[in-house]
Amino acid sequence: MAIELGRALCGIAIAPLRTAIYLAVRKQKEEAIRGDLATAAPVLPAPEDLRPLDAEALGGRPLRIFIAAAEHSGEIHAANLIDALRKTAMDAGLKEPEFVGLGGAALEERGMRSIGNPGERAAMGFDGVLSALPYYLAMLRDAAQNFRDERPDLMIPVDSPALHVPLAHLAQKYDVPVAHFVTPQYWGWAPWRVKGYRKAVNLGLSILPFEPSWYGRHGVNSKHVGHPLLDELQEIGAPLSGVAARTEELQDPAPCGPLILLPGSREGVVRRNLPWMLDRIAELQSTPEFKDLEVVLPHSRRDLDEVIEQEFARSVARVRLAKSGLHKELARGACAFAVSGTVVLDILPHRLPTVVLYRLKNNRGIWLRDHLFSVPWFTSVNLLANREVHPEFAFTDHGDKDKGEGEAMRVKVRSALERALGDGDWRRENLAGQNHAESRLGPPGAVTRGAHAALEMLAQTRKTAVLGSKGSNS
Repeated sequence: MAIELGRALCGIAIAPLRTAIYLAVRKQKEEAIRGDLATAAPVLPAPEDLRPLDAEALGGRPLRIFIAAAEHSGEIHAANLIDALRKTAMDAGLKEPEFVGLGGAALEERGMRSIGNPGERAAMGFDGVLSALPYYLAMLRDAAQNFRDERPDLMIPVDSPALHVPLAHLAQKYDVPVAHFVTPQYWGWAPWRVKGYRKAVNLGLSILPFEPSWYGRHGVNSKHVGHPLLDELQEIGAPLSGVAARTEELQDPAPCGPLILLPGSREGVVRRNLPWMLDRIAELQSTPEFKDLEVVLPHSRRDLDEVIEQEFARSVARVRLAKSGLHKELARGACAFAVSGTVVLDILPHRLPTVVLYRLKNNRGIWLRDHLFSVPWFTSVNLLANREVHPEFAFTDHGDKDKGEGEAMRVKVRSALERALGDGDWRRENLAGQNHAESRLGPPGAVTRGAHAALEMLAQTRKTAVLGSKGSNS
């Protein structure tokens, strides 16, 4: 634990030096990632076509697998991964695995014994690094004790590298191999972090088609498995390959909406973005062309009720709160106005033209955007298509403090919304870009491929250890 804390503090101390070094080679880094974005998407096998596992290397007692998820979206992926690991192991003739780890009720329902729940802290909001540090250090200590006392056969953390990379370092100290599901987006900014990641994980499981090229160039053992969101969409019956029945409708102007409003899933993000978004909607609805614009905010998070109701009360925008579920509302939408995040991929199967924004906290965020951001776009659909399909905006706008830039950004976003609703030619071009983006994601089956790859890595690790032992004995 002391070593991991020291590693983190050392990283903070040398951050200015790392930043200076990066700025000196920034152009080359940006050119390289541009090349990665243009690479062909890997061909992903169907789950039934995966090669058989080496059951002999994995046999004997039931495997003990440590799973870790730090927030709500990670828990969804981790729960599906537990199901896939159990089925993959038993289909190979192995005994049913035992699961222990970090996570909440969704993982416990799948049979995992939880020794801590990082999501509890995330749900309360991060009120400063120093105040949160004792909570997470205690959780890392409990996990390290589990590695020492129970010696899991394998650890699979899901997403959330800020917690899981230090956790992976601890696992390695107790010879627990690590397969990290959802490789970090280090290609986006501060790419020097990949050096620590390379030491922490035995296998990174990537979900975006350009990631294998980037991680391969940086010496990380990785395997592309596809995006787990497609598994979840398949499970709930959302469309997975276009919306043929709505193609003509989506190519035509739709000035009356409905416009689907998606202000984020964390309290801090909602508070920062929703008021600004409501102001732009109110401006639209005050014009003759969009005076009848229908706007819907799909919402099922009870913990955000108070925040959303407060912002609605302060705004003159006419917005309907929908409790019927995200995909039901997306299925009838004309376009979307969304904060950047995974939700943009939720929108993709419905092919809605989308205006994406992220309102930065302060001018420090602007500096980071302009100097440390490695990729040309931050929206997932744009990265997949390798061009700007959805208009995206990252900015600060704090009223009188940013009069000039703020007003210019308000005009740009309002213009983008008008185009997304009322410009038929632009909507047709946007639809073509979304079709291309989805074609690069590949088919569902990511959690099954991920489970198989993790167990295959474990089998290979064991065989290598046996061969090494025989060599040393001889």
